[in-house]
Amino acid sequence: MTSKSKTILYSGLLAGTLDILAAIFVYSVILHQTTAEKILQSIASGIFKQHAYTGGTQMVFYGLLLHYFIAFAFAYFYYKIYPHVPILKKNIVVSGIVYGIFVWIVMNLIVLPIVFPKLPSKEFDLPLIISVLILIVCIGLPIAFVTKKSYEL
Repeated sequence: MTSKSKTILYSGLLAGTLDILAAIFVYSVILHQTTAEKILQSIASGIFKQHAYTGGTQMVFYGLLLHYFIAFAFAYFYYKIYPHVPILKKNIVVSGIVYGIFVWIVMNLIVLPIVFPKLPSKEFDLPLIISVLILIVCIGLPIAFVTKKSYEL
């Protein structure tokens, strides 16, 4: 496996795992808003619509697969732009924060409205701040760190 493939695989697995664990911990364990199963079914509903909520364990698995696919896509994109965007090389923390915010914007203002046209409007409140922080800490920073280390080798 090439260094590029290893970097994308590792950063995608790390980011995807941290992100789904954070979502489950925050929204299921701390806030008691949903269950881990419902979180993964909601991800699967992006493709399978309402059937995702009645499809049982299979839909939970598809949700997890789709979640990791998205994480790998963001890991791949960051890896590809890293050598061409000089600011990403200057400060890993700032790069990770900016990339986490970028991921939130792409997912919440582009992807989700396309997949789910009847989403409620976004309010600047604690749940929004939590969702941005999760993406910064669990997606942006790990992908930035792993990618930077890979390019330094």
